Amino acid sequence: MADLATPETAVVDPADWTCPAPLRDQPVVVMGHGGGGALSAELIEQVFAPAYGNPTLAALTDSAVLDLGGVRLAFSTDSYVVRPLFFPGGSLGDLAVNGTVNDLAMSGARPAYLSTAFVLEEGVELDVVGRVARAIGAAAEAAGVTVATGDTKVVESGHGDGVYVTTAGVGLVPDGVDIRPQRARPGDAVIVSGPIGLHGVAIMSVREGLEFGVEIASDTAPLADLVAAMLAVTRDIHVLRDPTRGGLGASLNEIARASGTGVRLQDRAVPIPDEVANACGFLGLDPLYVANEGRLVAFVPPEHAEAVLAAMRAHPQGAGAARIGECVAEHPGMVVVATALGGTRVVDLPLGEQLPRIC
Repeated sequence: MADLATPETAVVDPADWTCPAPLRDQPVVVMGHGGGGALSAELIEQVFAPAYGNPTLAALTDSAVLDLGGVRLAFSTDSYVVRPLFFPGGSLGDLAVNGTVNDLAMSGARPAYLSTAFVLEEGVELDVVGRVARAIGAAAEAAGVTVATGDTKVVESGHGDGVYVTTAGVGLVPDGVDIRPQRARPGDAVIVSGPIGLHGVAIMSVREGLEFGVEIASDTAPLADLVAAMLAVTRDIHVLRDPTRGGLGASLNEIARASGTGVRLQDRAVPIPDEVANACGFLGLDPLYVANEGRLVAFVPPEHAEAVLAAMRAHPQGAGAARIGECVAEHPGMVVVATALGGTRVVDLPLGEQLPRIC
């Protein structure tokens, strides 16, 4: 039997240590860089923004608002690498349309045209590609947008994951609309359009083969019509954001930091479905960081909050809308939750994402 080193003689080599979380000074890309949290922000701020540096990009909004020929256009692009490709409530094709449509809508735009770019892995079944394409067509029709152009590339077997899709989109921004995270103001009501966490838990349930006693379907949906209903009440909506990667917690942190304000939530006011709460409790996840694909969070001046909330609740995509907190001058750049026990807890920007490959 080999001799065992005693605590006094054992040699500890820090190089042998492992850490379950990605390290902040990683010299290579890690999964956390795509999670919508602090690592994603650092990748953008330290690599891409300096390389592209310009005032339009510096706004770091879901879609860029451009003045072109006297017309205000919103322009956005996004890549979709979800696994599995098909899940309860939607598919890669639905996400590819709704995700970009919603990014445009978060600038107040009416989406009009999309492009699609497919990266296909050698060996993927053409029936699978066809299902994704048909889902894109159906989702585009439902969202009222036209798929106007596209591209296809094929990579060798083992160098992809079946199907990746990138969509870009453009839409018109109405006059008098100025929606961006820097406009959040103390006193603004914070409103979410419906129950959170459904998309992330739906993906997790089918990916990991978990059962929670009831089928949980993704909330993926286009939100442009809901935004139009809100703007019909008032064009003075300060901020809109769809809390996808990183969930509601990441989105609120981004808004707080961009505007230099604080956000205070009421724990019991945040609409978390029982099935999401139970699944997250079982798995040790925080619902505030679970991805959504058919929800928005809005910062609305207090004098318009109740009217906007009523308009949201009258729309199918906002039927579960709730006022969950307010924007405050205290603790700028931070998000806190007032708990049911009378205390508060900090909701920090997550490092990466609790569940990768979610959208």
